[in-house]
Amino acid sequence: MVITFDPVKIQKNAVEPMFLEWEELSKLIHEAHQQRNRQAKVFMEKGIELYERLIVTTSNQESEGINVNEDYEVLPLNGMERLSFIKARPGQFACYRQLDELFKETKKRLARLRVKMK
Repeated sequence: MVITFDPVKIQKNAVEPMFLEWEELSKLIHEAHQQRNRQAKVFMEKGIELYERLIVTTSNQESEGINVNEDYEVLPLNGMERLSFIKARPGQFACYRQLDELFKETKKRLARLRVKMK
């Protein structure tokens, strides 16, 4: 079953604060990786929580967490598999890059869904 998006909650003013929060967090993660600092994992865990909150917030669902057995209309291609990979190894730089790409692709997907509604 596909969990559809919520037309009101995908509006730019509703989601933009989460993307801005990710931009700030992303800088911290990148710096932590450059310094070989273990804080990168802590920041990544916050980023993962933020991404999951974005998906849940923009979807028509009752539960507060992501159900890995469901398809979400707002997720990019292979989004759930990629998120699982990231969650398994949050301290790795490759996972940071993958999470950054998920945020970028999700932002574009939400924009396409907004245009499609008009």
